[in-house]
Amino acid sequence: EVQLVESGGGLVHFGGSLRLSCAASGFTINNSPMSWVRQAPGKGFEWVSDIYGADIARYASSVRDRFTISRDNAKNTLYLQMTTLTLEDTAVYYCVKGLSGSGPRGQGTQVTVSS
Repeated sequence: EVQLVESGGGLVHFGGSLRLSCAASGFTINNSPMSWVRQAPGKGFEWVSDIYGADIARYASSVRDRFTISRDNAKNTLYLQMTTLTLEDTAVYYCVKGLSGSGPRGQGTQVTVSS
């Protein structure tokens, strides 16, 4: 059974940083494309980033150069390092087993950026 458990969210000031984690079980993340998506209040899901193959990473234009996706195969964990956070980054962040945010996802972790 695929399970994804996100953590690391919280309240952070504008311009701050956070690192999100996604602990995976039931499969090996090294063998699977993985994504991060987010859902801001009152909005739909937005694809943020994904990683696949030999750690090829893609980013939405809104987060490029600020966010970094990575994975630790030994820990079977996916990460999203977020820097220079803005109010528009406030959302629930989900990790997804699959490319482009398509596939099973976890329960999410809330990120709130304050001014």
